[in-house]
Amino acid sequence: MKKLLASFILGLSLLSAGTLSLAQAPAPADTTIAAPVADAAAPAPVAAPVAEAPAPAAEPVAAAEAAPTAPAPKLDSGDTAWMLTSTMLVILMVIPGLALFYGGLARSKNMLSVLVQVFVIFALITVLWAVYGYSLTFAGEGQFFGGFDKIFLKGIAPDTLSGLLPTIPEYVFVAFQSTFAAITVALIVGSFAERIKFAAVLIFAVLWFTFSYIPMAHMVWGGGLLGKDGALDFAGGTVVHINAGIAGLVGAYMVGKRIGFGKEALTPHSLTLTMVGASLLWVGWFGFNAGSAGAANGVAGLAFINTILATGAATLSWLAGEALHKGKASMLGAASGAVAGLVAVTPAAGFVGPMGSIVLGLIAGVVCLWGVGGLKKMLGADDAFDVFGVHGLGGIIGAILTAVFASQSLGGTGGLTPDTFAMGAQLWIQVKSVLLTIVWSGVVSFVAYKIADLLVGLRVPEEAEREGLDITSHGETAYNR
Repeated sequence: MKKLLASFILGLSLLSAGTLSLAQAPAPADTTIAAPVADAAAPAPVAAPVAEAPAPAAEPVAAAEAAPTAPAPKLDSGDTAWMLTSTMLVILMVIPGLALFYGGLARSKNMLSVLVQVFVIFALITVLWAVYGYSLTFAGEGQFFGGFDKIFLKGIAPDTLSGLLPTIPEYVFVAFQSTFAAITVALIVGSFAERIKFAAVLIFAVLWFTFSYIPMAHMVWGGGLLGKDGALDFAGGTVVHINAGIAGLVGAYMVGKRIGFGKEALTPHSLTLTMVGASLLWVGWFGFNAGSAGAANGVAGLAFINTILATGAATLSWLAGEALHKGKASMLGAASGAVAGLVAVTPAAGFVGPMGSIVLGLIAGVVCLWGVGGLKKMLGADDAFDVFGVHGLGGIIGAILTAVFASQSLGGTGGLTPDTFAMGAQLWIQVKSVLLTIVWSGVVSFVAYKIADLLVGLRVPEEAEREGLDITSHGETAYNR
């Protein structure tokens, strides 16, 4: 319940923040598809002018012959080039972006352990995605899982166009979505870093990917339960960030606190590397958000500018809060604020206007600052690199406030159904999707950690933890001693 209090507190702040968003004129009614689920749920573009009158009822045959037919799907080289670029940008987010961000936050004796966990998770999940993940996410029409129609990428050829994004090859869509799956699992590493067994990480990764990431992605983007309910998640507020944030919090509890937590300073060994990693994350996030438009179009442009603005606003609000609270603004605060803004705008990027994204970023920066400070102390968990405080809480903020700032009256696009968009109804849909994600990820994470614990044990011995996981788990060091 403590985690949800932040979401309700945000509603009060919106009353004062709305004025800024009103200054933004409603976005053009470009209903081009935003994310995979949006593509599936949105109506097909009208092929003929709306003013075209229907043929008289007395001439059904003539009317049928005269009726225009929708153009056949056709590969668009511009869209394909953009999606290939976006895929590479998301890879850049993970390796080296996320790896360096986390590596800098670790102590020097654990630097390589963090790097290898992120690196190997990326390799593992991309392979599993091709084997069965893509099929279970985007093939079939189940409420929680897809089907096995495209297992081992069966039936896909170089000239096969994506069914959800019909202007790009399906292989490109497979690759793009594989990076989302990989980074989601890799994010969790930050919660249990510096004390978990490498084998346990791999076992957990396979189980959690299969039973938490895949069903959540299908429910939102693959035509499952939440997508049918009308949930708005442009690029992964629920699927990626809340999902990973909850898994990280559960892991922090189950693996336990690091030796010395709360008694001695467990400080980052290189904020320089963390800043470099955060910068790579910011750059790569344009592929994450703008790439989720699925095409090189106006929606991609909207997501692009919103990603810039929300991130900048969150950086400033985090630093302002930090300066007021501690008397100084820090490099770590700037990097953390930027990531908080990136997280919060992820579900909203293609649905809100630029001024709305600024307000969203300002709120996210302050609330996530509280999340890694006051809330973290209340929860009593050693979430080593604040995965829940930034990704979990930031994802909750973004997912819920998407319903507010997507309103045309506040400069948004009206979501997937601009003609019938209602803020109150959409807000309830967003809250339900957040609650389901929290419960689903929490339960699956608990079971996955338990299985890993039973098979190999979760935590390294105390002596190994004191010496450092680089030497004891991997037999090497990041720096000469």
